[in-house]
Amino acid sequence: MSEKKHVAILGSTGSIGTQTLEVIKSHPDKFEVEVLTAQNNADLLIQQALEFRPNCVVIVNELHYQKVKDALLHTEIKVYAGEKALAQVVEMDTIDVVLTALVGYSGLLPTIKAVQAGKQIALANKETLVVAGELITQLARENGVNIYPVDSEHSAIFQCLVGEFHNPIEKLILTASGGPFRGKTREFLKYVTKEQALKHPNWDMGAKITIDSASLMNKGLEVIEAKWLFGVSQEKIEVIVHPQSIIHSLIQFEDGSIKAQLGLPDMRIPIQFALTYPERLKADFPRFDFAKYPSLTFEQPDVDTFRNLNLAFQAIKQGGNAPCILNAANEVAVAAFLRDEIGFLEMSDLIEETLQKSCFIEHPNLEEYIETDKMSRIITEQLIKSKV
Repeated sequence: MSEKKHVAILGSTGSIGTQTLEVIKSHPDKFEVEVLTAQNNADLLIQQALEFRPNCVVIVNELHYQKVKDALLHTEIKVYAGEKALAQVVEMDTIDVVLTALVGYSGLLPTIKAVQAGKQIALANKETLVVAGELITQLARENGVNIYPVDSEHSAIFQCLVGEFHNPIEKLILTASGGPFRGKTREFLKYVTKEQALKHPNWDMGAKITIDSASLMNKGLEVIEAKWLFGVSQEKIEVIVHPQSIIHSLIQFEDGSIKAQLGLPDMRIPIQFALTYPERLKADFPRFDFAKYPSLTFEQPDVDTFRNLNLAFQAIKQGGNAPCILNAANEVAVAAFLRDEIGFLEMSDLIEETLQKSCFIEHPNLEEYIETDKMSRIITEQLIKSKV
């Protein structure tokens, strides 16, 4: 990396965004922050802007525009607001790589715009490929864009594939921690609270992804993402529960050999690798000590209790807009659970019913993906109202 990479961080105030800035701060000779964006956290966005001095910032919630504008008035930082601005700034000529760390469906359109503008993508927003994987991968090919995975599991697979891209994959194995409710029964899960579900045993993440991890939907979304990132069918993707979260994922090749990527649970490692590939920059992250982990264990996921994983496999097998329906229903269901409107197990019920009631499209275009997302959310909301 002889020249600095100019980075746009979409979702800079979230967990991935703040850790990305830690990585950039530790390598000031390698990176320049070009764009920072936030949905609502104006205070932190202002703080980040004053420290990193990007070309511009975007506050998506326009109610906070004046606050951000006034705070940065004495600087040369340009301030924009709204979803249209978010989708437009990624096209700036000065950007080399766009790190998408937005939550859920909101990452789709900005990522599409960035790909169409020929920007390299560091992808932390798995929902983009879940919703429209076929479209995104086609656009990436047409525009010569590489998509570098930031999720720890997909980064692990990518790292295992370096030097092996010419060798067919026999099996791709995603690891899951099992979340805070590993080993619990459906009877127990009927009464869990959002406070319990938000306590992940190994990772510090945002509320939505933490709930997804507790319900195993996050792993289901990762299965769909893996299909598109690595070009394998769902039959070649396996999920194994690994409570220690040290092995981040594995690949089995046709000769039976397996490669695994190991390390402490620290998202800064995959973030840095996505930004610096094919180089590995020196970092002072904590090192894994084998002596402190005398036992690494594995078990099959309980898909009867945690039905979301099976629902994701069903959606990817059906194809078309089914994963888009799955994602929309899940986002609405998780939000309702966080508002204490439904129980933990009801999330899976709502997702399954929405999949059944929604209109299936085998080969959707972008407009049909957008309409699918909209209508699926309406169906799920109506189902919630009927249950309350």
